Amino acid sequence: MAGSVKVTLKDGSVREVLSGTTLAELASSISRSLGKAVLAAGINGEIKDLSDTLTEDVSVAFYTFEDEEGRHAFRHTSSHVLAQAVKRLFPEAKFAIGPAIANGYYYDIDVPEPFKPEDLAKIQKEMEKIVKEDLPLVRSQVSRQEALDLFAAQGEIYKVEIIQDLPEDAVITLYRQGEFLDLCAGPHLPSTGKIKAIQLQSLAGAYWRGDEKRKMLQRVYGTSFEKKTELDAYLLMLEEAAKRDHRKLGRELDLFSIQEEGPGFPFFHPKGMVVRNELEAFWRTIHFKYDYQEIKTPIILHQKLWQQSGHWDHYRENMYFTSIDDEGYAVKPMNCPGGILVYRSQHHSYRDFPLRTAELGLVHRHEISGALHGLMRVRSFTQDDAHIFLLPSQIKAEIQRTIGLFKEVYSVFGLSYHAELSTKPEKAMGAQEIWDLTTNALKEAMDEIEMPYRINEGDGAFYGPKIDFHLKDSIGRTWQCGTIQLDMQMPEKFDLTYVGEDGLKHRPVMIHRVVYGSIERFIGILIEHYAGAFPVWLAPVQVKILPITARQAEYAEKLAASMKEQFVRVEVDSRNEKIGYKIREAQMAKIPYVLVVGDKEMESGQVAVRKRGEGDLGATTVESFMRQLKTDVAEKKI
Repeated sequence: MAGSVKVTLKDGSVREVLSGTTLAELASSISRSLGKAVLAAGINGEIKDLSDTLTEDVSVAFYTFEDEEGRHAFRHTSSHVLAQAVKRLFPEAKFAIGPAIANGYYYDIDVPEPFKPEDLAKIQKEMEKIVKEDLPLVRSQVSRQEALDLFAAQGEIYKVEIIQDLPEDAVITLYRQGEFLDLCAGPHLPSTGKIKAIQLQSLAGAYWRGDEKRKMLQRVYGTSFEKKTELDAYLLMLEEAAKRDHRKLGRELDLFSIQEEGPGFPFFHPKGMVVRNELEAFWRTIHFKYDYQEIKTPIILHQKLWQQSGHWDHYRENMYFTSIDDEGYAVKPMNCPGGILVYRSQHHSYRDFPLRTAELGLVHRHEISGALHGLMRVRSFTQDDAHIFLLPSQIKAEIQRTIGLFKEVYSVFGLSYHAELSTKPEKAMGAQEIWDLTTNALKEAMDEIEMPYRINEGDGAFYGPKIDFHLKDSIGRTWQCGTIQLDMQMPEKFDLTYVGEDGLKHRPVMIHRVVYGSIERFIGILIEHYAGAFPVWLAPVQVKILPITARQAEYAEKLAASMKEQFVRVEVDSRNEKIGYKIREAQMAKIPYVLVVGDKEMESGQVAVRKRGEGDLGATTVESFMRQLKTDVAEKKI
């Protein structure tokens, strides 16, 4: 075909089309349904607008709303519609950034007077009008100076600042829809008309560029979907999430609190400590099974350690400091340097490897006050760190073994997950060849066991690539928890060695990994995952005994005493209240088992069992009930 190009599609098939064919035209030529559904496309892995043309042989992938890339383009365009609506209603508004985020988008806006909640309804109505106008999004490119002149003339001071940070020879991409022009790299939908269902959700304050010394902007959050039914389902899920909010349930179930005397520093109450202690006990059991040795390292260590580790240069803004004997010290933000010192305290041989050490280590990291959120984002938390020292030849097997441990742990809680491989960040240390070597080692380990994963470019730790585990909870939300990080930098920085088979000193490889991530955050996730109704083995109170009248109080107390001897967490409610009221209160407290005892049960030595979620199970012997309870605990039944 004269003037044609070859296009390799995702399924491996090859099509030949005329040079200059747009991606939209190619999609429609493949199938009418694809032409209607496609939102963006990838050319050789780079995401593009559908208006881009094909001028050479390439690989092409098409993305719909089912794909992350398609949803990103959809919601990024929605943020531009939001900005255009605000500009129409509030002409004096100045715009900062408006990215797509997980499940939605936001735009940071500078307005003379803060938005009021009722303003959201007006803005959303204007957005729906812009969607009906079906305005095409037209991309153009200008020089850096042209862009500066253009946005300076409009008084868009934030856009000007963004452009000033770009190189002198940068080519700037702009998008116009109707009268509205925005600075943006794209990609975007072909027109505003594709956005069928919009919902503005909330307002928040956001410092420009996250800097507390800069101006506080108005952040408007929203979401959007292709169909109203999908939006309605999502909003219903948010309602359920609000009911499960761990901060609300934490108060109601008396698990933890955040006090004004310690913002970002959680206080665990007795019932919260039960959950925490059970999680730690399970952690110790599983790590014993997988041949880890537990260690403990200090919270405060000398400044020179953090300089040697690289944290001083790469992480200092997140650290807390103190002075001891007129010398600088830092409160540890991570456990790894302490673990390295434990390794270095002895000589090691290749026969010791893999050497697995694990620590429940309390760390402190500075978070700005606006980012703090219950147990999910705090300033002090306990990481369930492990540091594995091994030979290069052991990397693949040890990564796979660690993945096996993660699978076993998450399955106990009924949490599914997906994995992401995070690669070298912009701010990193070490040679590129080491990054290539370690990144490929993680890829090969996952590929060999056919474990699905996504690539998360540029989100690795500053000292090495990592595999991040994103857990899915019972209402479909994802949470990043577990991490496996491969590190050849720290052993070099700390001159770690072992004696090899040849009798010479060699450098070990180091793996950093956490399963829970942060115990505090994991507890927050579990509270929301279970909606506060913990499985029996985790429940702060496993059994509540309810005597119907004062006559059965002594019998109830004796039952409780015998259960406590068998390490059952049990309470007796002997208040002079109606039994129905006491049952409802026990249900509100989400107690797994409620035992009702009246004269009949007292005389027969039985209990009437009510099980959370199942209701009245009838009367049974105490021995039979205890067998069931112990089975639930031993098998960690959900």
